[in-house]
Amino acid sequence: MNAPTPAAHLAPEVAQRAVPEAFLTALKARFGDNCSTALVIREQHGRDESAFTHVPPPAAVVFAENTQDVADAVKLCAEHKVPVIPFGVGSSLEGHLLAVQGGISIDLTRMNKVLSINAEDLTVTVQPGVTRKQLNEEIKSTGLFFPIDPGADATIGGMSATRASGTNAVRYGTMRENVLALEVVTSSGEIIRTGTRAKKSSAGYDLTRLMVGSEGTLGVMTEITVRLYPLPEAISAAICSFPSIEAAVRTVIQTIQLGVPIARVELIDHNTVRMVNAYAKLGLREEALLLMEFHGSPAGVKEQAETVQEIASEFGGNAFEWATTPEERTRLWTARHNAYFAAVQSRPGCRAISTDTCVPISRLADCLLDSITETDASGLPYFLVGHVGDGNFHFGYLIDPNNPEECATAEALNQQLVSRALRLGGTCTGEHGIGLHKMDFLRTETGEGAVDMMRTIKRALDPHNIMNPGKIFSM
Repeated sequence: MNAPTPAAHLAPEVAQRAVPEAFLTALKARFGDNCSTALVIREQHGRDESAFTHVPPPAAVVFAENTQDVADAVKLCAEHKVPVIPFGVGSSLEGHLLAVQGGISIDLTRMNKVLSINAEDLTVTVQPGVTRKQLNEEIKSTGLFFPIDPGADATIGGMSATRASGTNAVRYGTMRENVLALEVVTSSGEIIRTGTRAKKSSAGYDLTRLMVGSEGTLGVMTEITVRLYPLPEAISAAICSFPSIEAAVRTVIQTIQLGVPIARVELIDHNTVRMVNAYAKLGLREEALLLMEFHGSPAGVKEQAETVQEIASEFGGNAFEWATTPEERTRLWTARHNAYFAAVQSRPGCRAISTDTCVPISRLADCLLDSITETDASGLPYFLVGHVGDGNFHFGYLIDPNNPEECATAEALNQQLVSRALRLGGTCTGEHGIGLHKMDFLRTETGEGAVDMMRTIKRALDPHNIMNPGKIFSM
């Protein structure tokens, strides 16, 4: 867990609503020991991995064990007009679960059952507290897997709420493409279902897509049906060093434009490679690095890898290292998986503030190179990683949490980066979500008219504004 950052410019607007004593009494009567008002429990549920701090914790935490628990908790909140915030594992990065308007937190981690596996249809239905690693462990005997990997062992409910993606998105898509159906508790406590296990539907409004990415502001997801994929017959991983970031990015662009079905392609800049070498004693060449993975038949994987190696050589790629066994692949991916921890340890006592933008693949080099120039000029230490196969990348600014100037510099760099991405036809967030931090950027990206339409939907589905209020946009 990152240490809090006491930066005034990051402080969200806090407008706590009153929580009636009668409400807390009714909540405790209904949930007994599954309702806690202990400060340590409330504080645990009142923080995430974001840069926000000094937000009071929720007034109570309810540990839901089934859909009816969620419905009953929300009904009580609706009756007393008390805000309700869904909680998974707390790994969100943009302040999604902070109680900026008070209220209660509904912890869904005890709802962690895999409800049904439909291997023939390549689908599975789970409760929201199931984590991605748990899901893959429980379905491994079927020869199938769930590919979405945001890095943290997040819950499927949280991943759906933030429309998460990660390292495999270039081939398998994001949660937007992989959630088929939902069970949702609405702001009145009603239980509804959206979507089906069928591969397609033309039946009315697409309420499933409306809920996915809504960040808990329209309802609480209590069941999620997602797509599964066959485990590849063969998997090969590779790393390749480049003389410059531009050469690495151009290699990725040409690979995607040629239609090579690469499963993963991650970028690490030379600065981050140096940090990883010091942290994990890997001895990698301290140059820009691509980490790649190929899925398919043995012949197909071999052809893909050879094609990418040929493309990379045209841009000065060298020091190729291939791996086909699970142990070898794990070793090669250690650099990517250790990047955050290596960076934080490179500056003792620092805090990493992570950015998130995504641009069309054709504009990736322009956005990335200009952003690197700005960050280098700032003098602020940083690390750079990216899911560059789909145009998504992240800077991690390493700041002294007690230095207001460094906090302000990091925020200014983030502002410049997002503004650049928007000018190039991109988005202010490829996978982290809006939460608190990117509300202003959303207005810039979509226009006030689109935000007004979102507000209209919010008012219609949540007339008392109790579902995770204060997130995505102000009401």
